[in-house]
Amino acid sequence: MVIGVNAAADELGWWPSPFGAEDELGMLNHIDEAKRLEALSLVREGRMYDLGRVLDENCPVLPGRYFRQTLVTTAHHANDGGGLGTGDVNWVTELVTGTMQLGTHLDALCHMQIGERGYNGWSVTELASNTGMKRLGVDTVPQIVTRGWLVDAAAARGVERLGPGEVITPDDVAGIEPSPGDAVLVHTGWGAHWDDADAYLEGEPGPGTDLAAWLVDHGVALTGCDTWSYGPVPAEDPARPFEVPQTLNVRHGVFVVENLDTSALAAAGVREFCLILTHPKLRGATGAWTSPIALV
Repeated sequence: MVIGVNAAADELGWWPSPFGAEDELGMLNHIDEAKRLEALSLVREGRMYDLGRVLDENCPVLPGRYFRQTLVTTAHHANDGGGLGTGDVNWVTELVTGTMQLGTHLDALCHMQIGERGYNGWSVTELASNTGMKRLGVDTVPQIVTRGWLVDAAAARGVERLGPGEVITPDDVAGIEPSPGDAVLVHTGWGAHWDDADAYLEGEPGPGTDLAAWLVDHGVALTGCDTWSYGPVPAEDPARPFEVPQTLNVRHGVFVVENLDTSALAAAGVREFCLILTHPKLRGATGAWTSPIALV
């Protein structure tokens, strides 16, 4: 049973993790050599689907988050239009600033809490520092190769896209049989709003608490959606916003990827695939930009 958020959350407790009191990997513990080989065996045609979004200053962002890219070094100017050496070598360099919590990104297990406690019961006030989290940062997360499943919730309901607050349930995942360590990605069609930030951020459809429980029961290591968070907004229970990612991330150590582009994968009717997700290992960061791929 998945327990929702309430005032007595700390008293209820969800730690230590079944993987141990010092564990920082959560459900990723299920991904081993056999799981990776199983995933790679699904690649038979060589087709690749890019699941990541292009990052720029116009991408949808929540308040307090931003992305900026500025050219800061043009060696042509530094060298009066010439170059270095007899080969006239030159280069251009950029400065990128912003948060990891935008664009297609992987949430580390330190990103969400219930009250002040996160995965495995660690206190955010004990782990937080000016330069990052002392534990559970995205630098502790291994690169991921596993079997992936696509839930095309829009097709299951016969629509192009679901609406804000629409709840995806276990009834929408018929035919999907993940095993421990698998990834389950969800296509809602909401990503079609990506180029209209106001429309994209006004709400979102997403997996509800029953589907979250289903994912946990199947030992799913990672899940993601073509939306800016994970779970319906408005929430099933307005008093418990973001209960679904909170439950997955904090209570069960299931990793979440947001702002996926699942449109091509869904259009091709792909159900099962090899998922490869890599990310920069930023020490103590709450997440990292990623551009995962699906191979079939």
